[in-house]
Amino acid sequence: MAPMDTHVPVTVDPITASVVQGALENIAVEVGYKLMRMAYSSIIRESEDFGAALVDAEGRGLAESAQSTPLQSGPIPGYVKHMLRTLAARGDTVRPGDVIMHNDPYGGASHGPDVAFIVPVFHQGELVGFSGTTAHHLDIGALTPGSCGIVDAIDAYAEGLQFRAIKVVSEGVRNEAVWQILRDNIRASDLVVGDMEAQVAASRIGAERMAALVSRVGLPAFRAACAALMDHAERLMRQAIARLPEGSWRAETFIDGYLDDPDPSRRELPLVATVTKKGDGLVVDLTGTAPQVPDRPINMPLTGTVDVAVWLTIRSVLLDTAIHGHVPVNEGLTRPITIIAPKGCLANPTYPAPTIARFCPGNQLADTVMKALAQAVPGQVSAGIGNLKVIAFSGLSGEKHWVHMEIFEGSYGGRADSDGMDAVDTLYANTRNNPIEDIETHLPLRVERYELREDKVGAGTFRGGLGSVRAFRFLTDGGASVEGEGHHFRPWGFDGGEDGETARLDIVRADGTVQALPSKVPHMAVKAGDTFVCEGPAGGGYGDPRLRDPASIAADVADGLISAETARDRFGAGIAPGRAKT
Repeated sequence: MAPMDTHVPVTVDPITASVVQGALENIAVEVGYKLMRMAYSSIIRESEDFGAALVDAEGRGLAESAQSTPLQSGPIPGYVKHMLRTLAARGDTVRPGDVIMHNDPYGGASHGPDVAFIVPVFHQGELVGFSGTTAHHLDIGALTPGSCGIVDAIDAYAEGLQFRAIKVVSEGVRNEAVWQILRDNIRASDLVVGDMEAQVAASRIGAERMAALVSRVGLPAFRAACAALMDHAERLMRQAIARLPEGSWRAETFIDGYLDDPDPSRRELPLVATVTKKGDGLVVDLTGTAPQVPDRPINMPLTGTVDVAVWLTIRSVLLDTAIHGHVPVNEGLTRPITIIAPKGCLANPTYPAPTIARFCPGNQLADTVMKALAQAVPGQVSAGIGNLKVIAFSGLSGEKHWVHMEIFEGSYGGRADSDGMDAVDTLYANTRNNPIEDIETHLPLRVERYELREDKVGAGTFRGGLGSVRAFRFLTDGGASVEGEGHHFRPWGFDGGEDGETARLDIVRADGTVQALPSKVPHMAVKAGDTFVCEGPAGGGYGDPRLRDPASIAADVADGLISAETARDRFGAGIAPGRAKT
């Protein structure tokens, strides 16, 4: 009997397609958890700043790890597509036993520190897909310690090591020379290379599980099921878009840029999004966004950051899982969405413009798309988000570097039926905080404060979420660098709600002197006893504050979240100090 032609089109019943979908999703989640548990650094095992996904042989996304950050899992199909092009351009291909490393921000990667390790999946000698993981690594060999806060990088070369489809394992044989280059050129290499080894192991687990799935259902049925799943996701998105009113909606927000820079081309920069419905498709036009900053790294890769920010926002607004239930995340969701970004703007920079600090601008771009959609579906959005901040703490212990990256959460704006969430990562970030016990056990840092930022609120019928206050004291001499946004522009209020509150960052020196810092600070020396105090932003309010439920106002006063004076002056509530009841 001749072998079955695996390329002959076949149909698949909905039950089989659903079984394949569930299996793919469970594999991706398992890969994510395996990576968390094997990782060395807290940025992966605690903050969950990693991604895991399965894609088909063409690089089309099939499933991603639901518990990881969308900014990590979402770009993996782009990593794979560009990896395949890079290999083909140099006359190479993927083979059984290969493990490929890739982090090119102009080739699908979100930015340089998010390194992917990709394992091909074969069935009876035929390529059927890939299992891939990404993770934010503590150091990538840039000009200063850490992989965030490299805010003074002048080009892509200053941002650290660049890997374009490098086979760290070729047909089952480790390339020890590449691994030695990594150990010799990365600070805290025990942690970083250990995390990379964990990625390889996790990606291999995903490849094994995916290969077993294909063997179980058969390759023709597997391919037919994947095609059906992507078509289903596309239909869901097109139906959601078709329900929108006809129109075009424009929004503009701003990022700080470099507030202390005398050059106006580097500060107070606009992000513009015009969303236009065309039948059952959407066009997101970013024309009007500021030109790229050629020698500062706040530019955003179009593939890997901008596209993910746009896709995630549209998906979360139009296909909210609280309403629609489970929504399969695969390439089908992106088919109805076209993104236009003029070459040379912040959202589509020209190589070698640096991109390593694209995190906060990209999150603000997602917020801009949300603001545009608010005009079309006001009941399905939140008001403006409080953006995030990341600080790289570092130092030397003898001849070895220690590096710790801490993500300082923001907050959500109010919604049509609920207050914004307090002190959380927002939009495409979705990372977690690090437990204080973990920080203080492993690092020469003391967490002096961790609390909600009281009486700083975006007033509304539904108030914006509160930010947090966190204070980190150095126990030894060291250094720090800062990458953030939201010090100058308040999160936007909506439908009569007030704007939120800006963030603030101070360093309190050991002698008691206080220095206010901008949202971006290149590496600076820090002495033992110096303390960073970070006050997070408050999200924008939704609706007229005077229409807020009096019981909710009283509860906020009783909980100490707002003062009686704020309740009176900004919400119009007459509550005497000390008289509020829960």
